[in-house]
Amino acid sequence: MAGPVQQEMERLLKEAFSPTRLDVINDSAKHAGHSGDDGSGESHFTVVIEAPAFADKSRLERQRMVNRALGDIPGERVHALAIQASAPTS
Repeated sequence: MAGPVQQEMERLLKEAFSPTRLDVINDSAKHAGHSGDDGSGESHFTVVIEAPAFADKSRLERQRMVNRALGDIPGERVHALAIQASAPTS
């Protein structure tokens, strides 16, 4: 079951991008005891998102768009966030 941070991330990304694909993957267990592990079980995530909004955007622009949509979550409430953002292909 997704925790509250993961659920919030999913909601924010759906609202911002209406993605055709969205996977918010909690990687925290892989980092238990490492730097940034706050014991919450929600410290490390991977976001795989596909949305028309990313068409004609560079990888850096896509990552910035995702970070902006997530507000204070990256860097404040989540230690590490890997982003794989793409536009749908025909």
